[in-house]
Amino acid sequence: MKWKNNLILLLAALIWGCAFVAQSEGTQHVGPWTFNCLRSFIGSATLFLLMPLLDKVRNVKKNAGTDKKGLILGGIACGIVLAAGSMFQQIGIMQTTTGKAGFITALYVILVPILGLLIGHRTRLIVWIGAMIALIGFYFLSFSGESLSIQSGDFYLLICAVLFAIHILVIDHFSFVDGVRMSCIQFLVAGVICMIGMFLFEKPDPAAIMDAAVPVLYAGCLSSGAGYTLQIIGQKDADPAVASMLLSLESVFAALSGFVLLHQTMSGREIIGCALIFSAVIISQYPGKKQTEMKKEVSQ
Repeated sequence: MKWKNNLILLLAALIWGCAFVAQSEGTQHVGPWTFNCLRSFIGSATLFLLMPLLDKVRNVKKNAGTDKKGLILGGIACGIVLAAGSMFQQIGIMQTTTGKAGFITALYVILVPILGLLIGHRTRLIVWIGAMIALIGFYFLSFSGESLSIQSGDFYLLICAVLFAIHILVIDHFSFVDGVRMSCIQFLVAGVICMIGMFLFEKPDPAAIMDAAVPVLYAGCLSSGAGYTLQIIGQKDADPAVASMLLSLESVFAALSGFVLLHQTMSGREIIGCALIFSAVIISQYPGKKQTEMKKEVSQ
């Protein structure tokens, strides 16, 4: 029955990939602080409603004991990093295509084991090989042939990838608490942080928010809620290496959805960069990459 798990994981990757289109469309109506504020609160509420289903899938008892202090601390820490990463991603998407955004964000997969060196983790040789390939791919994707300057939107997305990598390491540090409940808290914390920024730096307009309702709901309900749920269900009894590679297709779906829905195209140079980055992500994950219960973005 593993083919069903693979289809579920493929659907999760598709939902996450299309979320880049939703984020891009959302910028046409509301600012990045407002968008991330709304999607984070909706994501928290969605996961809270889906929690009984997720507990059943994971065989978690309703009133199972947990480290409440660790749960709260983990949720706050993850929420702070998630809010920062999401803001850089949203600002970056405003200045580039969804395809480039998807592939640059995917660099977090390679950055996780590299940054892990700072806290004593070991990094395999194949990860360094993947990192070199990714670096070449990023050059093709984000630097023009005549200049060594990086495009601003791509730079913001690179910062986003670093922050999402840190986010994964923070999640790994708090892996002793319930991941679903910590995720609810982290979305709530991210929503509060973005709400403060929304009132400080933007002027939320109810009419504009209504215009952005569809992309906001997609990013909140489907990307944060349903996508995470499908990941947990799909990874149950699935081959970890296959699961990682299927979920990595998120970047490919981001490019395809941008082309189909937004009519965005890439140059031949950018396509080569995307292909190199995707190859690097696949190489760095296979074999034996340690799996964490939570993906980015979560990223989305």
